[in-house]
Amino acid sequence: MLHVAVLFEFPTLYGGEQSMLAVLRLLRTNANMRFTAIAPPAGRLNDRLQSLGIPAVPFTVRSRSGTRREPSALVSELQSIVSALRPDVLHANSLSMSRMIGRARSQLGAACCTGHIRDIMKLSKQAVRDLNRLDCIAAVSKATKRFHEAQGLHSDRTLVIYNGVDTQLFRRRSRTEARNALLPQLPASARVLLNVGQFCLRKGQLELAHAVVQLLKSEEDIHLVLVGERHSEKEETVAYERSIVDEFSTKGLLGHLHRPGFCQNVDQWMNAADLLVHTARQEPLGRVLLEAAAAQLPIVATDVGGTSEILQHQQTGLLVRGGSVDALLNGLIAALNDPWRCESLAAAAADRIRREFAAQQAAVSMTTFWRTVQPVGPAQ
Repeated sequence: MLHVAVLFEFPTLYGGEQSMLAVLRLLRTNANMRFTAIAPPAGRLNDRLQSLGIPAVPFTVRSRSGTRREPSALVSELQSIVSALRPDVLHANSLSMSRMIGRARSQLGAACCTGHIRDIMKLSKQAVRDLNRLDCIAAVSKATKRFHEAQGLHSDRTLVIYNGVDTQLFRRRSRTEARNALLPQLPASARVLLNVGQFCLRKGQLELAHAVVQLLKSEEDIHLVLVGERHSEKEETVAYERSIVDEFSTKGLLGHLHRPGFCQNVDQWMNAADLLVHTARQEPLGRVLLEAAAAQLPIVATDVGGTSEILQHQQTGLLVRGGSVDALLNGLIAALNDPWRCESLAAAAADRIRREFAAQQAAVSMTTFWRTVQPVGPAQ
């Protein structure tokens, strides 16, 4: 029996955690595999692990004050955990944790050490060296793999494994029923734009706020729903969130902005909306795009990172230039003015998700990844 220990960095349920949980949910009953989570002991992630029946060993990267613990203390604690668990594979679910176990590769007793890269970001030479010490790496998109290979990541140990989505949970349902349940105060003629993600600069919600306010000068029935919350306490991120709200409030348009916060029922919000608007400035592989496409919700998205590996412009969605309010506004106008065309694109996107991005396919790919990886020793 193959024993995989999955190391989680955050207690949250954002894209990285959701993507791994989608795989674990399907594989947890496999008689030839077993899983242990190494994860923060409290929070939404821990609750979900418990509901899935996956045992979890407490491991917290940050102290109670919120500061990151010393690397030596983290490695020492992880070494003790791995020594007790004795997994066949230790898999890090984030880039930061992948770096950590790569750096400590020689100190860990796991037969194989693997990691996930779910970010496109500039890395130091030391960070790349740490990652290259892993036995194998899963990159969530071709764009992610190419970006990090250009920084020196070893291509022969890096495989592209797409995230998968639960196509039974995310599927088309009655828009009227979902709208009445979630937004009963809106008239039937209202057109709802949905954005899902944590509030931060790289998600581009401020560009969306600017574009929607521009739309409202001529279209009075537009409503924007922002599903998500601010995770960072950095001053610039707090100010960024405030500026999004101010864009509506200073113009007397707060009634057109809806903020339900973090939601467990994202699938229902996708059923209630007319259009998903994904405004990320950078995106390795947007999980929300997979979910919206599976739900057959028309999509306008910025053409960044791995987005074009999910959607093709004018075939399965509308792609616009990232970081441009004007480009986004034009994309929204095109989508809202031709809803029948958007419905056709959404149907094509849903077909593609079922064929290529279903959770079952991701589970098969990760199973093969973990079963075939061999320890090769630290790379230089």
